[in-house]
Amino acid sequence: MVFNKRQQQDGVFEDASYHDLEPVEVPIDGILDLHTFNPGEVSSLVREYLVECRRAGITEVKIIHGKGKGVLRRSVHAVLERIEFVHWWRLASPENGHWGATIVHLDN
Repeated sequence: MVFNKRQQQDGVFEDASYHDLEPVEVPIDGILDLHTFNPGEVSSLVREYLVECRRAGITEVKIIHGKGKGVLRRSVHAVLERIEFVHWWRLASPENGHWGATIVHLDN
């Protein structure tokens, strides 16, 4: 699965135009870290990633959205509400990212 990442300069992520972004292969391993992705791609990225996880037989997925102000977390949760094969989801336990990550369980 290939998506575009935001560019990082001096430790700070800067949004670039879509055409300036370098495509990156996203491993299907059950952990999706959204920190470096363009917020405009989150909806399609999360859905496609979960489809691929399910196809690979992965039924528990950790989505790392960060703590921040909660905007990205709410966006992720809104997407999860609309995906028919999401069995349930919850915020991660304190040792697994707490409110900076969401654990998703997929139907088989």
